[in-house]
Amino acid sequence: MNWSITFVPFVPWPVLWIIAGIGAVLLALLFWRARRGAVLRLLTFAALLLALANPHLKREDREPLNDIVTVVVDDSQSQTLAGRTARTAELRNALEERLKEVPDLETRVVRSGSSTDEPDRDGTMLFTDLGQALADVPPDRLAGVIMITDGQVHDVPEKVAALGFDAPVHALLTGKDDEFDRRLEVIAAPRFGIVGSTQTIEVKVSESKPREDDITTLTITQQGKEPEKEIVRIGTPVEIPVDIKHAGPNIVEIKVDGADGELTEINNRVLLPIEGVRENLRVLLVSGEPHAGERTWRNMLKSDASVDLVHFTILRPPEKQDGTPINQLSLIAFPTRELFQEKLDQFDLIIFDRYQRRGVLPLLYLENVARYVERGGAVLVSSGDDYASPLSLYRTPLGSILPAAPSGRVVERPYRPALSEFGAKHPVTGDLAGARGGGADGSEPTWGRWFRVVDVSPRDAEVLMTGADDRPLLVIGERGKGRVAVLLSDQAWLWARGYDGGGPYSDLLRRLAHWLMKEPELEEETLRASSKGQSLIIERRSIEDEIDPVTVTTPSGEEMTVTLDKGERGIWRKVIQVDEHGVYRIASGELASLATVGKANTREFAAVTASTEPLTPVLEGTGGGAFWMGREEGAEETLPRLAMIRSGRVMHGADWLGLHKRDAYHVKGVRLFPLFSGFLALALLLGLLAAAWYREGR
Repeated sequence: MNWSITFVPFVPWPVLWIIAGIGAVLLALLFWRARRGAVLRLLTFAALLLALANPHLKREDREPLNDIVTVVVDDSQSQTLAGRTARTAELRNALEERLKEVPDLETRVVRSGSSTDEPDRDGTMLFTDLGQALADVPPDRLAGVIMITDGQVHDVPEKVAALGFDAPVHALLTGKDDEFDRRLEVIAAPRFGIVGSTQTIEVKVSESKPREDDITTLTITQQGKEPEKEIVRIGTPVEIPVDIKHAGPNIVEIKVDGADGELTEINNRVLLPIEGVRENLRVLLVSGEPHAGERTWRNMLKSDASVDLVHFTILRPPEKQDGTPINQLSLIAFPTRELFQEKLDQFDLIIFDRYQRRGVLPLLYLENVARYVERGGAVLVSSGDDYASPLSLYRTPLGSILPAAPSGRVVERPYRPALSEFGAKHPVTGDLAGARGGGADGSEPTWGRWFRVVDVSPRDAEVLMTGADDRPLLVIGERGKGRVAVLLSDQAWLWARGYDGGGPYSDLLRRLAHWLMKEPELEEETLRASSKGQSLIIERRSIEDEIDPVTVTTPSGEEMTVTLDKGERGIWRKVIQVDEHGVYRIASGELASLATVGKANTREFAAVTASTEPLTPVLEGTGGGAFWMGREEGAEETLPRLAMIRSGRVMHGADWLGLHKRDAYHVKGVRLFPLFSGFLALALLLGLLAAAWYREGR
């Protein structure tokens, strides 16, 4: 029960203050002129104001409320180092026992972890989780906040006012103040690079405390190269050149040697993927003669924004002599020397479309093309009956690299192109629309018919598609560092025209061209990884019937073996759940891939030594303190004692921490008793008025 005086005015307070102001001026004038009865007039006016203010005696029935203290437990990944997990559990249990002994105090525990399903969380977010937990706590009931953490907090507010409460924040640090750690920092790293160019990565080796040794060794490993070592100075930025050798991820691993006594070696190593991108692919299309399918190739290549096409059609071969004077011909001369000797290596792909040996290209230039393939180039031969003739390209120096030897026969009868068993698993043809297995499982494709196929025998090559009587229709092979392919029919244009239902001509020709140019997404043996939330998705494509398990390396360096589930068309897949944020490395033989769960460069391991520096502004602004709780095994418990304080700017000492004693309460009932109203007030006012009139009348 609580008693107090309150006012319930008959007029609004502004009106009451105006009346009081006017009366004060008039009374001051009376006193200045020394009028009789001024004192009685003052008492009368004061009684009038008191009556208008209507004072009451208030009695409240109050129910006391407990104060609330919030304990924030840091469950982030950096807390797993150096025995901090066990130390955190000990501190939490001991602190809860101490808080239970304090009367009228309620304890709330908030656990804050960095391994969540939220992709935007990066680092230790104690204040974010604290704000969510205090959403239903009135500020006048909060006695204080105690954080059990290593001090590496990444969402500390810039201003104390942003906390939204006036209570001390204390920190119980789970580490020691003399911890040492060495780490590798990435200052700058490109995400993309043109294939064939050199990019630069800038890194720096940092240490939490200076040591006598100021040099160390970096080990740099790039895909396809032997590891390289470099002596560097600690604290000095180092530039590392990286050659972008191929399209797709070019993985670079950089590792610094460990130091004696350092906290962990998790942050001594970084894996950086640099995506290799090609400049526009340059394609040379040589059509031996005009025919119905010539425009199909041209339109397909022209529609691809990533392709720069150079196209020549031989309209006037050397044997065509009709007596037309040279100066009256509008045709340009075929620049054979420029294309096939001076600038041959500048092309990514050369396509011979129904070309046969007719004296336009000297055999020396075709020999140049064969060497171009051996050095890493790509050639595609789209042939008709010309491939089976005595003038076939196979009977030139180019025949040494072609994957199909013609028998000299051409089969002309209707058939539906089908996928071979190998082609059903190959990325070029495996998922073509309408294939239905393409003959690999005995089913019939739904696309239209063709009417011609050249009879050949494959040579060190693979057959992706078959034609009439299961004869090879599309044959591919690798020669040296390059690739070759032969399409043994010139009737792909029937699909383009929609004959007999048409077919996926555009997808087939585009994929074939890009496979020849070694685009990563069309490789037969690939390993890819991606993430969704806390799920790691691993996908392996292979033309083999069985594959080895893959090795997954977590951001903390732990390795685990995962067996993938077999799917269709040569694809194995597995989805696993992971806890850590950071970069995961997936390897299978010579194949490797990277996947990022959460942030790639997580702040959790950027700095792992316990520190008071991040929390200092909040601790000082709220009057809280930091206490080092790291101790040797078997040492005595050093938890500071608790003190409830009603007010104070400093809420901690060397061995104690303070909490606000709020004295909060809930009002159950209120009663009001008038003090100056009714007949009592009227009698007093009339008496004062009569006394003033009597005094002035004398």
